[in-house]
Amino acid sequence: MSHGDEQGYSDYGDDTGHTRTRLPDHDPYGGAPRRPGRSPSRGLITVVGVVVLLIAAIAFANRGDHSSGNTSTPKSSRPHTSPTGTHPVQTKTNGIPSNFAHTGQGAQSAASNYAVALGSTAMFKKDSRDTLLQLLYVPDAAERLQGEMDQAYSADFLSKMGLDAGGNAPKGSTFVSRVSPVGATVQQYSDSDAKVAVWCVGLIGMAGNSSTDPVTSSWKTWTFDLRWSDGDWKIADDTQKDGPSPVPGDDPAATSDEISKAIEEYGGFTYAR
Repeated sequence: MSHGDEQGYSDYGDDTGHTRTRLPDHDPYGGAPRRPGRSPSRGLITVVGVVVLLIAAIAFANRGDHSSGNTSTPKSSRPHTSPTGTHPVQTKTNGIPSNFAHTGQGAQSAASNYAVALGSTAMFKKDSRDTLLQLLYVPDAAERLQGEMDQAYSADFLSKMGLDAGGNAPKGSTFVSRVSPVGATVQQYSDSDAKVAVWCVGLIGMAGNSSTDPVTSSWKTWTFDLRWSDGDWKIADDTQKDGPSPVPGDDPAATSDEISKAIEEYGGFTYAR
């Protein structure tokens, strides 16, 4: 959650695993009109010729993959939407992934995981909120933000969300606050600093028969100014803006009971690029 923003997302489970997303490639195959009048033998020769060319192309491509780095495309110049082969981090601190790589990819992974953590229900309870601030932000930013966050998550605000002063939902209701990153991009990078934008969808609201604030979704772009501090990426500042939001589909809205069941059955993810 950016400072001053009163809306958070997502549950951040301690036992969740790392996920990787691979986008489907565009279909490279297209139909071509058949030419009439071709004899069977000529057609067979053509097919064999095409197969030979394909085999040669594949062999050449494989040879290029194992050649020196002078002829291959550097990873840093590839589109940021391409999946990578680097393994996710294996360490956690208080349930939050940590020890990210000192690279642009590591900064993307850190920002995505931090969006999930800062958008969780933990932000609505003071003790867990203070822990997240100390863990994810550089010391001077954490100290500055603690008072601002306490004011933002005031008893009056929590009451409007249907929570008590401690951030607890009424008995029989489920408070939902969850974020799912859709993508991330590095806008600036150096060995000491990085600016990473995370496009994400969030869920927030109260699921329950007596709820007057049903769970709704929203799309945000969350931008993090990261600093390499004490062997990891930490947040120096962050901002949010609305969208880009896709056109809503025609799916019927679920009932409060269905949303509550889904939140209980489907845990949140951690993220890595």
